[in-house]
Amino acid sequence: MSSRRAKQFKAGTKKSSAEAELPLQKILAKSAAQNGSRSQPADLSAFQDLIGHRFRHLELLDQALTHSSLAYEANSAQSGEPGPPTHDNEQLEFIGDAVLGLLVAEMLFRRFPHLQEGDLTRLRASLVSRANLSRVGERIMLGLYLRLGRGEERSGGRSKGALLANAVEAVLAALYLDGGLEAARPFVENHILAPALAELTEAAAGSGKAGVLEDAKSALQEHLQSTGIGRARYDVISESGPPHQRIFSVELRLLPPSGKPRLLASAAAGSKKAAQQEAARLALLQLRKVESAP
Repeated sequence: MSSRRAKQFKAGTKKSSAEAELPLQKILAKSAAQNGSRSQPADLSAFQDLIGHRFRHLELLDQALTHSSLAYEANSAQSGEPGPPTHDNEQLEFIGDAVLGLLVAEMLFRRFPHLQEGDLTRLRASLVSRANLSRVGERIMLGLYLRLGRGEERSGGRSKGALLANAVEAVLAALYLDGGLEAARPFVENHILAPALAELTEAAAGSGKAGVLEDAKSALQEHLQSTGIGRARYDVISESGPPHQRIFSVELRLLPPSGKPRLLASAAAGSKKAAQQEAARLALLQLRKVESAP
């Protein structure tokens, strides 16, 4: 990679990081105000704020968020007969998978130049796995923005891991088609690589399971048990939004053997499980940072 390209990469990453730091509650409030309590996907303007990219061709994002169940119903309604789905996100998933593999490979190569091919391959496999992409979808509350058919909506499709993972790839493809690799790269950097960086660094250093991203709650529990500093308590402090688009805010407190509970982290997500996982991840990062300080 040329020095000029490297400078552009660093500048683009810095800008996207600042955009990604837009307060989540403001984004959710904006979406709720514009969407109200209708049983429809949340506002796409709010989602663009969240991912830090304004689409020139908004139809790409619309397609990326359209599940085949809705496309199938729309096609059937137009023709009067059941027919194959059109204008859904399945083709975009194909493109997104390729873009994701390329960008993750590049980023791992740049961050861990000392690792051998096999180790880099295992780390990449963890990042692009369906389980990890599902967690990414939960963290960015992607389920709020999906366009689903009636049956998929009734069956809880907005929180299904497979749908979220597929939609993450489709959104990445939409970013690439709208603005090239420079539009797709910040999304991968901020929402796929950065949340897993601590685990990847541990694995690269040989102190963790290479290629395996931790379940944050389990990792935190193991850490607290090994250090003996206390146990974790997760409190749901608020729930907001209409029934089909609930937002759960969670606070994680450390309960020491003696003394008062101490707030370690807080997080919000579209499910209690996702909010707890994110809070545990943030708490674990904080504890490890404190312990590694001189």
